[in-house]
Amino acid sequence: MKTTAFTHLHKQLGGKMVEFAGFEMPVQYSGINDEHINVRKNVGIFDVAHMGEIWVKGKKAFDFVQKVTSNDIAKLSPGKIQYSCFPNGKGGIIDDLLVYQYEEQKYLLVVNASNIEKDWNWLLSQNTEKAELENASDKIAQIAVQGPETTKVLQNLTDINLSEIKYYTFVTGKFAGVDNVIISATGYTGAGGFEIYAYNSDAEKIWTKIMKAGKKYGIKPAGLAARDTLRLEMGFCLYGNDIDDTTSPIEAGLGWITKFTEGNNFIDRDYLQKQKKEGVKKRLRAFEMIEGGIPRKGYDLYDSEENLIGKVTSGTMSPMLKKGIGMGYINKEQTKIGNEIFVKIRKKMKIAKIVKLPFYK
Repeated sequence: MKTTAFTHLHKQLGGKMVEFAGFEMPVQYSGINDEHINVRKNVGIFDVAHMGEIWVKGKKAFDFVQKVTSNDIAKLSPGKIQYSCFPNGKGGIIDDLLVYQYEEQKYLLVVNASNIEKDWNWLLSQNTEKAELENASDKIAQIAVQGPETTKVLQNLTDINLSEIKYYTFVTGKFAGVDNVIISATGYTGAGGFEIYAYNSDAEKIWTKIMKAGKKYGIKPAGLAARDTLRLEMGFCLYGNDIDDTTSPIEAGLGWITKFTEGNNFIDRDYLQKQKKEGVKKRLRAFEMIEGGIPRKGYDLYDSEENLIGKVTSGTMSPMLKKGIGMGYINKEQTKIGNEIFVKIRKKMKIAKIVKLPFYK
């Protein structure tokens, strides 16, 4: 298994380690509910150094990124970030990602850990523009600090005015005594906060200083399990669960990152535009349990006449709502908000209701 710059720290802190996307990662420390609630109420720190970072540079950088991503990077400027996906040429999604415009001819693509090699090979295969590509995934560490107390914690470590970093923007500067640190505000928890990108050689120093600065604000390390329950309460997609090579961004409710603007001739544009115009047979929908029970990935979904209408892609017991919540692809005829559906849990049909996202407000 690969390790991150923080692996030995997790073990010192009592993290329960598991294999995830080829990395040895902490799944939890004090417990999923405790970590989850602490992020919602105070502040939590996550190791996300397993994520991939790919630089695209040079005169053809814009043309290349515009072609391989579904969003419209013409809307970006240095310091801004976009959520997007890589269409796979067959109507599916290779990965979802963040696009950072670092400079006029320089972009940072932040991709999922499980897809680094797949994404890298895909980008190489599509690079007819001959943009300059660099896979920096093994050099860069990323820390996510999330929760309402985050700004107070991190402001002690930098002269940068963190309150001026708006959602989906970033700055590069000195942080925790380290130069050229990227501080961004994208979040995957819905609790507010920042991501810190630095070289591996500086990573442990930064983590230690954040933990020290956060002590009086109740900072706790949080693992992959709490990150998953937090993102699900917000209805954010997880690659491999809610989106993959067989799901289109239109089916997944990601039409807002699929931009058919003039001149934006991205891969699969015509196919996805046709889907948007003509409609799709299934849609990703959120539901919450009315009867007791926890929906899990792979569980079948039924209508009132026990016809199979879909499958759960993500599900959990919401630590904040104290009820089962989930997402799944459902036949379009059954996708109306408020519609009652049934989840088959241990051979029993349990009632659920389709709801608007986010689950937790």
